[in-house]
Amino acid sequence: MRDINEFTITDAVKKTFKTEEGSRFEQLLHSFIEHVHDYTRENQVTHEEWMEVLMFLYDCGQISTPERHEFILLSDVIGWSALVDMINTRGGATEGSNLGPFYLDNAPRKTLGADLSDGREGVCVLVHGTVTDSLHNPLPGAIVDTWQADAAGTYPIQEQDQGQDKMDLRGVFEADENGRYYYTTVLPKPYTVPYDGPVGRLLRAGNRHAWRPAHLHYIVRSPGMSSITTEIFFENMEYLDNDAVFGVRKSLIAKMKPAKDLDALGYELSKKPDAICEFNFVLAPEG
Repeated sequence: MRDINEFTITDAVKKTFKTEEGSRFEQLLHSFIEHVHDYTRENQVTHEEWMEVLMFLYDCGQISTPERHEFILLSDVIGWSALVDMINTRGGATEGSNLGPFYLDNAPRKTLGADLSDGREGVCVLVHGTVTDSLHNPLPGAIVDTWQADAAGTYPIQEQDQGQDKMDLRGVFEADENGRYYYTTVLPKPYTVPYDGPVGRLLRAGNRHAWRPAHLHYIVRSPGMSSITTEIFFENMEYLDNDAVFGVRKSLIAKMKPAKDLDALGYELSKKPDAICEFNFVLAPEG
């Protein structure tokens, strides 16, 4: 390799990896190497700039914990997360949206009709709807995993040092025999993505705000169906048109209605709501 130069090094690096010819791994790895090398040549990256990027990535790793994933946040603010969601949304299914940095995979199981607000002040919202396949057949037993910020725009997981339980405002529900899910919770507020780390520095350097519109997070699963990771937003809320992480889709904006005619819904609720938000999830078959 003593004769490589800035134009031949890309192929030389690719040849050192003994990957399975034609495999997906080879495709992704070779393409990544090509794009990084092309970017470096096109921009004539200096040693100082190269090191700045590496230190930025190092800082992302240093601040990350099992409960705060700075690399996911980085992916979010540069639109990579949104692009992956868009590419992988299946026809007829609910559109995907950001996972975010605060998901926990062991949230408590809750019974339908439970209240997630844990006594927090704020507008109490009944969130309900159905989980169906793309032909509108109900999916009984579908799992609806949800988490959110509170009425001040804060996730409890961010305030554990102040005595907050990280599992507050989270719940895993199982849809009933008609594919229905329903529960009450506190209406979340807009908030800024974490601004105290390297991603915050990036946003400030680019003169960008860090605000997200109010939303609820979901992962919805059912056997034989492709799961979805998505968010529900609320009509007429701030930042719907300039979400810092590009998560808003027109199809994911729900209307908020006054709570009336609750008896007609036939739900047994732990808490009487002030408002109602209806959203129906659609899953596509696997494969």
